Amino acid sequence: MKLPIFTERLILRKLKEDDVDNIFLLDSNPEVMKYVGVPPLTHKEESAKMLENIINQYEKNGTARLAVIEKESNRFIGWSGIKLLTDEVNGFKNIYELGYRFLPEFWGKGYATEAALASLDLGFNQLNAEKIYAYADINNQSSNHILTKLGFENKGTFIDEGDNCYWYELEKNNRK
Repeated sequence: MKLPIFTERLILRKLKEDDVDNIFLLDSNPEVMKYVGVPPLTHKEESAKMLENIINQYEKNGTARLAVIEKESNRFIGWSGIKLLTDEVNGFKNIYELGYRFLPEFWGKGYATEAALASLDLGFNQLNAEKIYAYADINNQSSNHILTKLGFENKGTFIDEGDNCYWYELEKNNRK
């Protein structure tokens, strides 16, 4: 992966161990975690373990979630990126999946879309993916809107960790 990635307003870079406070701030927020299917984190050690897992994914899979930094403030505002799903989700395994998560004060500013577009470029152009998948809780209107706007095709619903989710796919040749 050629990193960091610079967009108009954002920098996407690898997450590192000293991002633990940022990840904890994000994943301990009930608003952020509302549609994720797991409860908000309560201990910073959980964030440290998650970061260790992500850092291992860079080495093992060549890709993982990336920190998203707002250029203007140099602030960590969330993460986005392409991950290789090595556990089965909706009958799929070993596929590339787009994900993102942002702090609430940065919602509604187009950052998720901007970061997702950069992530899709990475997936299609650097990882040579032919298809990228995504999924979101059916009640998460914002995420579902973003995925549709990005050109993802809704392929139906499935249950993930007890939540009803939409399953999306985007083919390299069908990008907007």
